[in-house]
Amino acid sequence: METLPLEGTLFHVQGVDLDAQHIWVTSVDIEQKKGYLHQFNRATGHFERQVEVTDGPRFHPGGFSIAGDSIWVPVAEYKPHSTATLVELDKRTLTTKRRISVADHIGCLAVTGDSLIAGNWGSRQLYVLAMDGQQQRVIDVASNNQYQDIKFVDGKLVGGGNLTKTTGAVDWYAWPSMQLLRSVATGTTDRGRPYSGEGMALKGNDLYFVPEDGPSRIFHFVLTAMPAKH
Repeated sequence: METLPLEGTLFHVQGVDLDAQHIWVTSVDIEQKKGYLHQFNRATGHFERQVEVTDGPRFHPGGFSIAGDSIWVPVAEYKPHSTATLVELDKRTLTTKRRISVADHIGCLAVTGDSLIAGNWGSRQLYVLAMDGQQQRVIDVASNNQYQDIKFVDGKLVGGGNLTKTTGAVDWYAWPSMQLLRSVATGTTDRGRPYSGEGMALKGNDLYFVPEDGPSRIFHFVLTAMPAKH
């Protein structure tokens, strides 16, 4: 395991994603009712810039995903069964390219390439949306895992979340069948936070977590390869 401190002000952390140069983290300032996307240097953890993503009563940014030159961030009211806006940001400028309204709280968002997978409060349901926001499918999630961050990786849906206040797991699903392929239990940090309790990203066999509010750290684990399916 490797650990990198993230400098600068982070509030209640929600999601993480990264590329070769940068780490992005979403956090919500509950007292001021504002949501942010923060950018850090991947090599050093130094803060580089941030953008506010608040949308009226929607100030809770969730787990999010990078797709090409875009960063897709869900921003929701801070309560279940509410509303959300899916915001597409330009990765280079952090300006808004598109907004899609959803009639539910959306706490995490993955991008397949031709569709969006949006998890509601605790990811009890997944909404599959076309890139223009048209709903294609609603999936009831059977797992007890309360997914906080989801990613679409190598044709699979991967979700990290909480099972209890002190335990969590990362799960891999075949897509679009939602057959569970693998589940990896996660421990806790030395601050008592489940690693998979908030931000989770997967790049190949490299698994990243940002589970703690500021001062935050990104944790890096290397997974063993997934067993071949027989």
